[in-house]
Amino acid sequence: MRFFEYEAKEIVRKGGIPTSKGGFATTSEEARARAEEVAGAVVVKSQVLTGGRMKAGGVQFADTPQAAATHSEAILALAINGHDPRGVLVDERVAVKQEYYAGVVWDGIRKQPVMLFSDMGGIDIEEVAEKHPDHVGRGHFSTIHPFSEFQAKQVIAAVGLSGSELNRLVPIVTRLAKLFLRFDMTLAEINPLAQLEDGSFVAVDAHMEMENEARPRQQALLSELGVGDEETRQAREPTEFELAGEAVDAQDHRGVAGNVTEFDGNLGLVIGAGGGSLTLFDAVRAHGGRPANYCEIGGNPSVAKACGLAKLVLSKPGVDKIAVMMSIVSNTRVDIVARGVIKACIELGHDPAEKIAIFRIPGAWEEEGFKILERYGIEYADRSVSLHEAARRAVEKIQGAAATPPASA
Repeated sequence: MRFFEYEAKEIVRKGGIPTSKGGFATTSEEARARAEEVAGAVVVKSQVLTGGRMKAGGVQFADTPQAAATHSEAILALAINGHDPRGVLVDERVAVKQEYYAGVVWDGIRKQPVMLFSDMGGIDIEEVAEKHPDHVGRGHFSTIHPFSEFQAKQVIAAVGLSGSELNRLVPIVTRLAKLFLRFDMTLAEINPLAQLEDGSFVAVDAHMEMENEARPRQQALLSELGVGDEETRQAREPTEFELAGEAVDAQDHRGVAGNVTEFDGNLGLVIGAGGGSLTLFDAVRAHGGRPANYCEIGGNPSVAKACGLAKLVLSKPGVDKIAVMMSIVSNTRVDIVARGVIKACIELGHDPAEKIAIFRIPGAWEEEGFKILERYGIEYADRSVSLHEAARRAVEKIQGAAATPPASA
C-alpha cells in the first residue's frame, strides 16, 4: 500500500530523520494556518497517489499565508490523473545548497532490500542510474542481521562524499534503512534529501510504500496516521471485476484464487504457482496474446473456488477463451481445478472443449485430472510441455478463432 506524501514525511520523522517544516490541510483556512506556522515562504502540494502534480498545476509556491490559502483552494478542486486530492501539504521552502537522493527498495531477485544513494537528487533515480551510473551508490543488506552504519557509509562514499558531509549523512541513511525494516516497507525514499546552507540535512519530500500483508502487523502506525481498513491505497481504485475476484478468494479459506487484475484483452487467464502467474502472463504477451486479466490460483482451492474464478473470467466482456496454466509441479490437485473450470463453462452454457484453450497444471492427482479433461475433449499439456509452449498454443488457438469468420446464416 502507498502513503500520501504528508504521511510519508510523518513516518520519516518517526524514524528520527529531520524534515522541512509544514503540515497537512484539507481547507484553504487550514492551509493559511499551516503557512502562518511556517512563518516564511511555502510550497503548496496536492496530496494524490499519482505523479504529474507539478505539470498539472498541483504544486504552487506562496510567499504569504494569504497566497497559500488562495493556491490551496484551487488545488483542492483540481483532479490529477483522475485522482481527487486528499488535501494539501503546506511545506517550508528551504534554502537548498545541494540535493541528494536516499532510498531503500525491495529487490525481488536477490530477496533482500537494496540501499541507494545519489548526489544527484531532485530527479528520478532511474534516470540518474541510466545516464550517470557513477553517481549512484548501492548495497544490499540483510533482513535478519542487525544493520550497521558501516553499510550506509560504504553506499554514500561510493559517490565520492567524505568528511563532514559523509558523517552527517550516515545516520540519516542508517535510520532510513532501519525504518524500512521496522515498518515492513517495499519502498522508502527521500528525494530530495536537501543540504542547507548551514550544512545540515532535511528531508524535503518522501515516498513510502508498505507490504500489503503487513497491514495487520502495522495497525498501530496505520491508526496513528488515520489510514482506514477500507482504503486500498493502490495507484487506482479497484474495478468491479477486481472486487469480485477478492470476493471469490474470500469465499472459503482453502487455497488461493485471488490477486485479480483487469486488462482489456480477449484471453482469460486462470494461472498460478508462486511467481508463475507473472511468468505465464508475460509468456502470453510475448507470443502476441492479449490477456484479459492477471490472477493467481494455487494451494488446493476448493472446486467452488476454482469454479468461481473461472466463471468470473469467462463472464468478462470480450473474453473468447480461457487458458488454465501453472508453471511448475505443485501440490495443487489437478482434478479439483479441472472440475472447477469445467463446471464454470457448463453453468455458463459453454462447451469446455471450445472455451478452454489450454490446460497445463502439473501437480497432484494428475492422472485423475487428465481423465476428466479427456472426457470433455479439452486440450491439456503435462510437465513435458514448457509453459512458454503452452502459452504459445493458447495464443495460437485464440488468434485462429478470431481469424475464422462466423458461419453465414
